[in-house]
Amino acid sequence: MARKVVVAGVGMVPFTKPGASETYDLMGAAAARLALQDARVDYKAIQQAYTAFVYGDSCAGQRALYHVGMTGIPIINVNNNCATGSTGLFLARQAIEAGALDVALVVGFEQMNPGALGSYFNDRPLPADLFLQRCDALMGTQEIPPALRIFGGAGLDHMQRFGTPVETFAKIRAKASRHAANNPLAVFRKVITPEDVMADQPVWPGVMTRLMACPPTCGAAAAVLCSEEYARKHDIDARVWIAAQAMSTDFADTFETDMRYVAGFGMARAASQQVYEASGIGADDVDVVELHDCFAHNELITYEGLGLCPEGGAAKFVDDGDNTYGGKYVVNPSGGLLSKGHPLGATGLAQCTELVQQLRGTAEKRQVEGARVALQHNVGIGGACVVTMYRI
Repeated sequence: MARKVVVAGVGMVPFTKPGASETYDLMGAAAARLALQDARVDYKAIQQAYTAFVYGDSCAGQRALYHVGMTGIPIINVNNNCATGSTGLFLARQAIEAGALDVALVVGFEQMNPGALGSYFNDRPLPADLFLQRCDALMGTQEIPPALRIFGGAGLDHMQRFGTPVETFAKIRAKASRHAANNPLAVFRKVITPEDVMADQPVWPGVMTRLMACPPTCGAAAAVLCSEEYARKHDIDARVWIAAQAMSTDFADTFETDMRYVAGFGMARAASQQVYEASGIGADDVDVVELHDCFAHNELITYEGLGLCPEGGAAKFVDDGDNTYGGKYVVNPSGGLLSKGHPLGATGLAQCTELVQQLRGTAEKRQVEGARVALQHNVGIGGACVVTMYRI
């Protein structure tokens, strides 16, 4: 029988714009120390560590954790594009659940450069080539950055398929800013209106303005996971545990249907369905959600992928306020990637940090009243999607 896996401690450093942060190793070490302190676990007790980053040389994880201690434990470096942080959580959770170890540290960090994401290995096939080829087949070649083409294209598909107005994406972005205003660790804390978003610089006329995209960000976050038995033995707070978790990669229909699938809709739907079935908890039972809003467009299609609203119903979901305080769910109380920021390797751990604080009732001004069930969604093109259900 699988063992219950507890989130014993979490921690993150303030997210910043590129050029305003410490180096990746110092940020990673600081987040790790915060999670260890929160868990009341000494680094010497950690049996394995998983370090998550996208833009960095091999063994960057060792460089970060050697600041914390050098105990000879396995340190596994993880890279799964924007789903990297949650992939680290997935690996640690599996190992503890299977009984291979009792306590593990997962830390994610990213030291990013300004501007759109790019590749450093242009002398070989790019992992996103298949996705961009499908973009071209569905929409024609667009002279815009790859991530924007994929996620903006998914939003455009939703607009054409269901009549979703572009103003809906502006409402999602404005909601993110209202939430982030209460998050001292968010990179952007200024409240903006849908009108502000619509009036910003167009990056895809009629589809997206600059404010609808998340910014490149530097930061780090971490979590300590352990078995329930270990938590009880060492007097660790065991209230928050992982009720279910699933990872999916792309299916054949990713390249056979529409742009929503290219952006990860199918992966989100498959992983969330596995989580609902394994946990016995349905979407209607969820109180708070942290989902991957790298673009406002992806937040919208993910509402439907996770089953938070019917397919084609996302615009009404937004208009009814069911994605914020006072509605059916509170989605991205942290401010999400759009306002909190998106340091790629840290994002999944930052989402975990927010949800653990929500379930503990320690989220201060962001607190979702009575939160007992939390859902996390973290996706990377290439592709990978991790969905995690937490509960108390």
